Amino acid sequence: MAYIDVFNGDADGLCSLVQLRNANPVVSRLVTGVKRDIDLLDRVTVSEGDQLTVLDVSLDKNRVGLKAALEAGAEVTYVDHHFAGDIPQHPKLTAHINTASDVCTSLLVNGMLKGQFAEWAVVGAFGDNLRNSAVAVAKPLDLSAAELELLENLGIYLNYNGYGASIEDLHFDPEALYRSIAPFASPRAFILEAKETFSQLEEGYKNDMRAASELPAAHSDRATAVFILPDERWARRVSGVYSNDLANDSPDRAHAVLTEKQNGNYLVSIRAPLNNKRDADEFCRQFATGGGRAAAAGINDLPMTSLTNFIDRFQSFYGNM
Repeated sequence: MAYIDVFNGDADGLCSLVQLRNANPVVSRLVTGVKRDIDLLDRVTVSEGDQLTVLDVSLDKNRVGLKAALEAGAEVTYVDHHFAGDIPQHPKLTAHINTASDVCTSLLVNGMLKGQFAEWAVVGAFGDNLRNSAVAVAKPLDLSAAELELLENLGIYLNYNGYGASIEDLHFDPEALYRSIAPFASPRAFILEAKETFSQLEEGYKNDMRAASELPAAHSDRATAVFILPDERWARRVSGVYSNDLANDSPDRAHAVLTEKQNGNYLVSIRAPLNNKRDADEFCRQFATGGGRAAAAGINDLPMTSLTNFIDRFQSFYGNM
């Protein structure tokens, strides 16, 4: 029997697995990647009796791989908050799926573990830009304002590290980053004892955000704004967290951040208005490579020739809400 942990390479995926493996330490094979690399179950080969844990990737996008794992006799625990579609009914599948806009996988795991490692859940929620949810979970922990801000920064930095077209774009391979944080029951202990890792993430984040802030909007009105980032490593790294920053600064507006790709097309990050966190996934699923969740979603490959059409549809979709 083997343990296999499959998880999104962003803050939410990392913090979900850290909680689970602090509660139940096992030696497992890790399967992860950049944040947009979500069809992870296609990489997994299992045998009967294997224990497969899947965190923070859409069941709908991994339906074929999940079916193959169940048919091979693996026991699967699936925890997620993205669009799932029909959830299979199978005796070897345990699914904890909640697509509410104020929930992330780290918070679901926190509930499963009855708050055993709640600080990591707070970090994951901050990373997914669920600030109100993070603050609510943190309230019983008796953290100072400075400590809470430190957890928020860590969540942002971990999430920032997950964005890129390939592992080479990132400061840290998500698997290596997980192994760095995994020994720590508390994120504050990680920050204190792994200062070089934290400092590298912080410096990279601040430099990339500074570059992004200097770019003008390609489109802006009362309801929507669109920004286009160049085909550069810093831009690919910052696209998601920059989208979150824009959403936080203008909570009544929907935002789209498009990053130019080497093939001439665009990688798209969408954020629904923070004050009306609805339907980002619905909008993105109109496009062939789109998906996500209600508050935040994306399109992996928007054709260059569709840019004007995309902006018009984005403006119409959120302008009429």
